Amino acid sequence: MAKICENRVVIVTGAGRGIGKSHALEFARHGAKVVVNDIGADVDGTGSSSGPAGEVVDEIRAMGGQAIANGDDVADWEGAQRVINSALSTFGGLDVLVNNAGILRDRMIVNMTDAEWDAVIRVHLRGTFAMTHWAANYWRENTKAGKANDARIINTSSASGLYGNVGQTNYGAAKAGIASFSVIASLELARYGVTVNAIAPAALTRMTESVAALGFNQKERDPNEFDVFAPENISPLAVWLGSALSKEITGRVFHVVGGKIDVVEGWHAGPSVDKGGRWNTEELTNVIPDLVAKARPNADMSGR
Repeated sequence: MAKICENRVVIVTGAGRGIGKSHALEFARHGAKVVVNDIGADVDGTGSSSGPAGEVVDEIRAMGGQAIANGDDVADWEGAQRVINSALSTFGGLDVLVNNAGILRDRMIVNMTDAEWDAVIRVHLRGTFAMTHWAANYWRENTKAGKANDARIINTSSASGLYGNVGQTNYGAAKAGIASFSVIASLELARYGVTVNAIAPAALTRMTESVAALGFNQKERDPNEFDVFAPENISPLAVWLGSALSKEITGRVFHVVGGKIDVVEGWHAGPSVDKGGRWNTEELTNVIPDLVAKARPNADMSGR
């Protein structure tokens, strides 16, 4: 089987468990040299352990691949730079950045604390920004030096951010922000030979096992049947997007569940009305309800 990422240097954040671990292993199977970043925290972001990242590295090396572990905090400005530098110093370059690290602090708005809001926004949104900033600077310097990049950034969004899910205003806002961030970053970084895409995965992991709206069936599964919610289902797309084969694909968000891949089309203008002048506030009572009635309903968590 062809190894479509042979000798490409890849950073996967949050790669100690779940989808991130699956990404790291699949990249390694396809010949990539992998930086496995994970602080080993609990689902809510508390605590730390070097164990998970090291165990993934051991698995990769056992299959004959090359990998190192990194335990820096991606949302820390200097920490994010150290993650990038670890790839450069160990493997001599960087071709792919997969921003996957995340935490959950689910709570209804009326009960959510500012700390719970800030923690989730920090890891997901600031972490994606910080890692992208330092990677983009490396690729920009390459361009200035006359070196060609064939680089990729793959961010992690969520159906919660794209379509909305009760109890996840912090998480959903961060994931919606990452989707928009990806579209804008793709426009900014194209000049440096960098594509930017995002994946909104549906999989059963530590982070999603309590999210009932995703429809996860907790009952014991038949090992002979296809597991729709296995984290490994997400990784083939991530690895393909990280390869040279995806050069023409950028600025896109994909929703993946099982063997199903949707291209998420994002915000589009729907039904509209134009008076040709300023509206009187009272007039809108006879305009807005009709306009909304003509619009499609918001999508549910399946994107439909």
